Amino acid sequence: MTEFKDVIGRKDLIEYIQKSVAQDTVSHAYILCGERGSGKRMLAALFAMTLQCEKGGPEPCYQCQSCKQMEGGNQPDVIHISHEKPTSISVDEIRDQINNDVMIKPYSSKYKIYIMPDADLMTPQAQNALLKTIEEPPEYAVFFLLTENVENLLPTINSRCVMLRLRNVKDALIRLYLMEQMQIPDYKAAICTAFAQGNVGRAIMLASSDHFNEIKDDAVKLMRNIANMEVSDISAALKGISKYKLEITDYLDIIMIWFRDVLLYKATMDVDGVVFSDQMEFIKERAKKSSYEGIEIILESLEKAKARLRANVNFDLIMELLLLTIKEN
Repeated sequence: MTEFKDVIGRKDLIEYIQKSVAQDTVSHAYILCGERGSGKRMLAALFAMTLQCEKGGPEPCYQCQSCKQMEGGNQPDVIHISHEKPTSISVDEIRDQINNDVMIKPYSSKYKIYIMPDADLMTPQAQNALLKTIEEPPEYAVFFLLTENVENLLPTINSRCVMLRLRNVKDALIRLYLMEQMQIPDYKAAICTAFAQGNVGRAIMLASSDHFNEIKDDAVKLMRNIANMEVSDISAALKGISKYKLEITDYLDIIMIWFRDVLLYKATMDVDGVVFSDQMEFIKERAKKSSYEGIEIILESLEKAKARLRANVNFDLIMELLLLTIKEN
């Protein structure tokens, strides 16, 4: 299992957790709020492991029975809440897994811990059922509610929980981690970091994904050649892009990063901040061809294309118009 020292960019939260454990000021309920891939489950698991560690230190010892059970996924006093329907957590699931269970004392630990991923999927009835428990919980009960959308939780739930927000991590920390811990080449680490936008889990996933590399390489190849393509060539390119319909937002974001590189180089003549540093010959060529106004038009067109695709406007029509805009500017 990951240790606290392996967690990237969460120094403030780790210090808070360790101080709470050391001073015995642990709350009965926490909300861990952050986007998918931000590390909510990992941090909740480390917090729970620390609380249940038999040595009682500010971090797990990894040697006691409880720590070994946590690593094996079978600590009897750490309960992971599950749900059958992918889009909701029902009131019956809350009653069965929490309300009817919480009055049973811990089997072998100081605490009885409940970890609920996707807590925002609780129905209003389920939230009200949980509220009754967290208003007056047994002294040994601790709840971790993990959510991407904290606004979907009732204000009464929010007011009774300590909020731990997992904000975006600095790019420099993510890039360093990819290079040092995953042995990712610097130019690839820069691309994955820029694309992840502060999300460590997403950066790791992208760095490990052959499919993402395929999408990136195809998008970059098109951007290198589009200025010299005929209309018939663009039609052929459109057929190639159609295989990425499910990942089209990723494809468009790669193009957006490309043109931000073009704009950065055009404005500063500085190569240090360029993400696609292995493509400098083509970045420089495009910077000479395109005006500031033209690059701005392209970036705006990319945002419009993403919005129209979300609205289910015709895929081929949107992409053809976008590619022609990129070619002409």
